Amino acid sequence: MGFQQGLSGLNAASKSLDVIGNNISNANTVGFKMAQTQFSDVFANSLNGAGGIGTGIGVRVQTVAQLFTQGNISSTNNPLDIAINGAGFFRMSSNGAITYTRNGQFSLDKLGNIVNAQGAQLTGYSADSNGVLSTGAAVPLTITTTDIAPKETDIVNALLNLDSRSLVPGTQVPVAAPPVIIPIAFSLTDPLSYNNATSVAVFDSLGNSHVLQTFFVRVDPVARVPAVGATAEWDVFAAVDGILIAGPGSGAGSPANSVGKVGFSNKGKLTAATPNFALTDPNAFAIAIPVTTGAVTPISTPTIKYDMTGMTQFGSPFSVNSLRQDGYTSGKLSKFNTAKDGTIVGSYTNGKTAVLGQIAMANFTDPNGLQSLGDNQWTETATSGSSLVGTPGSGSLGVLTSNATEDSNSDLTGELVNMITAQRVYQANAQTIKTQDQILQTLVNLR
Repeated sequence: MGFQQGLSGLNAASKSLDVIGNNISNANTVGFKMAQTQFSDVFANSLNGAGGIGTGIGVRVQTVAQLFTQGNISSTNNPLDIAINGAGFFRMSSNGAITYTRNGQFSLDKLGNIVNAQGAQLTGYSADSNGVLSTGAAVPLTITTTDIAPKETDIVNALLNLDSRSLVPGTQVPVAAPPVIIPIAFSLTDPLSYNNATSVAVFDSLGNSHVLQTFFVRVDPVARVPAVGATAEWDVFAAVDGILIAGPGSGAGSPANSVGKVGFSNKGKLTAATPNFALTDPNAFAIAIPVTTGAVTPISTPTIKYDMTGMTQFGSPFSVNSLRQDGYTSGKLSKFNTAKDGTIVGSYTNGKTAVLGQIAMANFTDPNGLQSLGDNQWTETATSGSSLVGTPGSGSLGVLTSNATEDSNSDLTGELVNMITAQRVYQANAQTIKTQDQILQTLVNLR
């Protein structure tokens, strides 16, 4: 009698319905991977040998395989929501026990550790105070909220244009031909004693901001009138926080307290025809800026480099095309985000960024060999092989998307159709049992 075949079919169909129901119930579970029931037929051993013809005795569930296909990526507003686009798993540590997950819904605990809902810590590569990653071994990641240290200014890059039509500051005496100009001694408080001025904030070793002003005074050693002779020269003065800096002087009859002199050719290009520059770099001044804030003094001991490469003197109004310096004050962590390669970059209130760490990922030769632990977690087994740990985007590992999660890969429409099919299979196997029962009843009733 064929009761065994029908019974095995009922069991297999019931197991299939369980798997389908689990897939449907997890249609909204982040990082969930749907399963598929795989069947195999069953035959009894034959006494006739391999060539014998026998009737199968039913079906059995050979395995329930998970399908690690990619789920859709959905955007969120949480910077610690991270989706994997491609192969691989997040590597989690719970008191040293390593598990793996595709669910990238993370948060920070009170110690700054990146954790999931179960409290397991996300692992990766830590960074030192200079943002250098330690890629030797993956460790639990911690977001440090320590202020970023300030950096004192080392160099100022000034890209300016000085107007070649500018007159030498002074009083014109129109009794001579050409007119005689009596120069006015430079003074911070007298705007008539200089032609142009500009300023930039510089920072000492404690991150205190200081205003560095530079003043440009036109001088013409040839005739004391503009645009005469092969060169034109400008004395440069500097002041910090409104106090004049006593410069080394620029020679050639210029004031002793100037920080230097710039010269231009008759094509408006910066030249170094005369020894007007204090550094070996012919396009830069060395300016000693003293401070009284308790920081290292002078700033960037012994001097700041004031680089004027590209400065011009054309027949157009004075303009500041670029004025940049490389220092900054301290800053507090305001936000952070994760790059495609897993690098966690923090943004600080001083406008700077720093690397805080890098997320590690893992992959397996046979992901289907992983053992499911529930809570969206898997653990490796002898079947899956050892984990292959690396950075996102390297080898076979996918890349990461910040502010996003990976949806379940359950196909709800397809699973509903599969459920109808499994229901019909269940009904058909029940019908074979009913038919066999009717045949047996007929035999019993024979007289």
